[in-house]
Amino acid sequence: MIRKAVYLLSLFCLWLLIMGKAGEPGPEYYTLKLPDSLPKPVYDFSKNPLTKQGIALGRYLFYDPKLSKDSSVSCGFCHQQFAAFGHFDHALSHGIMGRVTSRSVPTLFNLIWQKDFMWDGGVNHLEVQPISPITNEDEMGMDLKELITRLQGNKTYKRMFKDAFGTEEVNSQRMLKALSQFMAIMISFESRYDSVMRKEPGVTFTPEEQGGYRTFQQKCAACHKEPFFTDFSMRNNGLPYLPSMNDIGRMKITNNTADYLKFKVPSLRNVLVSSPYMHDGRFFDIFQVFAMYDHGQEKGNTIDPLLKNGIPLSEKEQRQLYMFLNTLTDKKFINNKDLKEIMIED
Repeated sequence: MIRKAVYLLSLFCLWLLIMGKAGEPGPEYYTLKLPDSLPKPVYDFSKNPLTKQGIALGRYLFYDPKLSKDSSVSCGFCHQQFAAFGHFDHALSHGIMGRVTSRSVPTLFNLIWQKDFMWDGGVNHLEVQPISPITNEDEMGMDLKELITRLQGNKTYKRMFKDAFGTEEVNSQRMLKALSQFMAIMISFESRYDSVMRKEPGVTFTPEEQGGYRTFQQKCAACHKEPFFTDFSMRNNGLPYLPSMNDIGRMKITNNTADYLKFKVPSLRNVLVSSPYMHDGRFFDIFQVFAMYDHGQEKGNTIDPLLKNGIPLSEKEQRQLYMFLNTLTDKKFINNKDLKEIMIED
């Protein structure tokens, strides 16, 4: 069953924290619904309590191309809801003026349980994460100070910042907190797999799906742990190195050779609607991924011990595994109206 879990301050503390003027109505609480079985989120809501107005501002910011230098690219340009907030049709993420990055677009959901972000774990806090794409010259290419000046001159933003935080002041901290509030409600635990696990009446796996689940538990679950279908770790999965990309993974962050070609283990939730796969988007078909693990790995010095012998998968196992992974698609999430793009006013 789903219970209502509210990670907010008391009304009195919230009043003191975000009221701009005494006597004015403050922002309204937002109740976050989470399954009972999940651990407590990593994200500290006491420092950024969810409110309806804060989430609305974050949603507006997420889909606003004015956050990019030439006003052509928004967060939602790359993170598309129908693809579980990944990017369906490009191997690598695209930015302003047709620029292309060296990595694929990661999906966005269940972020409040994550300690590290980006493919290499180079960002360690949800509220800091948006700075990277916003300021990256190949993505949104925007100077943070220039962006705040731009938003300060916008009447709509002045009103929305006041609604969310009590005054019209627009600053980077408030902007990032609002974006984080919107990303915090990107929760995906309503797939058919979840219904089966909750033993909902009349919902069961087919024999093919059950066979795929068995294969998953035997050969995949060590890294893609339930219920998140990732253990949030950094691993070298044996994906062959591409000299043309010159991407050394986690080692770029740590300068530790032991981290060579290690990338974050992605969640398998919504995996069949969020291709392409791998950090460089080289595979558009999940069966290409199966083939890589079966016989296409590069056995370098830092390959994960769990994967050094590959993952042998028969044709039957591959077919059944595909059927099981299909049960991880959360249609309610990818069609959630509260997360959809909204009309942006000038």
